[in-house]
Amino acid sequence: MKARVTVTLKNGVLDPQGKAIEGALGALGFDGINGVRQGKVFDVELSDRDAAKAREELTAMCEKLLANTVIENYAIEIL
Repeated sequence: MKARVTVTLKNGVLDPQGKAIEGALGALGFDGINGVRQGKVFDVELSDRDAAKAREELTAMCEKLLANTVIENYAIEIL
């Protein structure tokens, strides 16, 4: 079973990397960029075939390692 975990900064958390990307896009001539937020994507391959159990394990992975839940949100998608 394959899953995708997307981790993004929570609203209100400063994103200096996103700001740098926003500035670089403007310098490259891309107009109309009103903001950029960066994040992380993890593609995880699991041996488990039970989607509910896989989601439970992925949630534990996010809570313990993949996301800093103080400043980041995460979303789990079973593919």
